[in-house]
Amino acid sequence: MDRRRVIQAIGAAALSGSAVSLLPGRVFGESVLKKASDLKPGQFTWHPERSPEGPIAIIVSLPDQRVHVYRNGIRIAVSTCSTGKPGHSTPTGVFTILEKDKDHHSSTYNNAPMPNMNRLTWNGVALHAGNLPGYPASHGCVRLPLKFSELLFGITHVGTPVVIAGAHSDPQEVVHPGLVLAEYASDEFDHAKSKLKGKERPWAAHVTNFSAATSIVISSLDRVGVLLVDGKVIGQAPITIRNPSQPLGSHVFMLMDLHEERQGLSWHAIAHHERSGVPVGQPEESVITRISAPENARQTVHEYMHPGMTLVTTDLPVHPDTRTGQDFVVMTQAAS
Repeated sequence: MDRRRVIQAIGAAALSGSAVSLLPGRVFGESVLKKASDLKPGQFTWHPERSPEGPIAIIVSLPDQRVHVYRNGIRIAVSTCSTGKPGHSTPTGVFTILEKDKDHHSSTYNNAPMPNMNRLTWNGVALHAGNLPGYPASHGCVRLPLKFSELLFGITHVGTPVVIAGAHSDPQEVVHPGLVLAEYASDEFDHAKSKLKGKERPWAAHVTNFSAATSIVISSLDRVGVLLVDGKVIGQAPITIRNPSQPLGSHVFMLMDLHEERQGLSWHAIAHHERSGVPVGQPEESVITRISAPENARQTVHEYMHPGMTLVTTDLPVHPDTRTGQDFVVMTQAAS
């Protein structure tokens, strides 16, 4: 490792405000063959061959201080991490990567290096390399081993969803019979085929070649859907929810591609909760089949639809306390 990278790692570690630890596993990172629960600070697993292509989803587990990386719904990596310390807790919720900067420096903490930065909010929360003492110690960011942060940086893109939670499910496939936000009809599926044909591959860093990063937020409390493109609100519309007395729950649905056999769209779904120890169950197809929107709103969504688009459901209200135009998609708990 050259001197420049050593300086970067030391600078990132200094963000904790404590003495710098030069233990190689805690700063530079060490790839090992272990169960996720057995990883020591600075250790990680990395097996991209398990799923060579497909959309990336990242889950940060606050209770376990682990980062789980899924591609095409299959876990390809797990890493130890260090999240926000008391008084600077890492916010929970659903985020998308807003910006990538391999050689970023902090504008808040003495220009300290933050290598391999994947930005989650414009007010300072990001994934980046840093010191890993084995407990939450950051100012709100998610610190990663340097080597792992390099590998992760190489497969993420602007728009990649990041779930920070206390409890979560693994991704599972669900198929919506037709277009999302609409009752099924054969012409709706034909519309989807014409819109998505030729956009099934390639994935990962090239997904934004198809379209801008698109997210749809559905609030069961407000009965409204909000469309965000590149983090900016494009529009919102009233939505109808069948069986409205039953909560939708907190889910992230990431569009894969067409499912020809079932004549629908294939999604990877993740259920999550801000608190640890809360059973989240498995995402169900019924969640998105309960949601519908007016024709004009559906047409707007279809214009921006592409593989990698995310649909987020929440039972929280959609207002500036839980979502902003250029920050998080939906925040369930703000940083302290």
